[in-house]
Amino acid sequence: MALRNDMLAEWHDHLALGLRRSPHTVRAYANAADRFLKWLGEDADWRRVASCKAADMRRFLGARRADGLSNASAARELSALKAFIKFALTQSGAQDIAPPRLRGPRVQKGLPRAVTPDEAVNIAETVAEFSDEDWIGARDRAVLLMLYGAGLRIDEALSLDCNILPVGGSITVTGKGRKQRVVPMLPLVKQGLEDYLDRQPWSMGLRDPLFRGAKGGRLSQGVVQKAMAKARKALGLPATATPHALRHSFATHLLAAGTDLRSLQELLGHASLGSTQIYTKVDAATLLDVYRDAHPRERGD
Repeated sequence: MALRNDMLAEWHDHLALGLRRSPHTVRAYANAADRFLKWLGEDADWRRVASCKAADMRRFLGARRADGLSNASAARELSALKAFIKFALTQSGAQDIAPPRLRGPRVQKGLPRAVTPDEAVNIAETVAEFSDEDWIGARDRAVLLMLYGAGLRIDEALSLDCNILPVGGSITVTGKGRKQRVVPMLPLVKQGLEDYLDRQPWSMGLRDPLFRGAKGGRLSQGVVQKAMAKARKALGLPATATPHALRHSFATHLLAAGTDLRSLQELLGHASLGSTQIYTKVDAATLLDVYRDAHPRERGD
């Protein structure tokens, strides 16, 4: 038990401090490593993990699939497992640190559900109206407008510090892999942020968080998600209208307006063009919905 805990601690530090992975990724990869070590047995050490072959990985994933693991979850588990074995190879002093090759299950990517521009703005306004305090309502409105108007991930918006102030025509955002990108600030988004800044009661030092919780700490994702869920129900929108859906809407609407994929990739902070190309499918799906709603034969005219 002590050996496994030491190994997991080293793995956690490597992910969090060495590779600077997100808290979500660190947690998921650490849990996967813990499951794999338990499966190998109490006497498993770095050399034992490093000696694992594709057949061992296949048997482990087979056991996980027997527990009802989906294709998408199995693919994520395999990615974590490969990274863990690669780390074990390094720890054991191996010269070849390439993990065993094993192809993961095919995962069908779902199409993001976009909200309309009016719905995006209505959600932000409704969130503000439902708040008990003016500054908190202005804060939540500003966050949601940044997700839709600038295409930020929610963790990117909430990790912003006051060093971006005063806001001009653009801001620099740090995304996945600590990569930075410049995103434009639309007048509506900028106005929403300035309204929040005028109302909020906290000091605004360069290293202070831009978006504060009720007690002054950095605002958490759960607070924003809860506020949006309340507004979503009031507006009669589906459960797919989440904070992340606002980022999807940003991408979908820009693509529909003629933005090229490379520019969209830069604005979204995607590492590969393949991640951005899914929005071409989204746009096609939107066109099909319009067709079905408008064509006389589809309506039964």
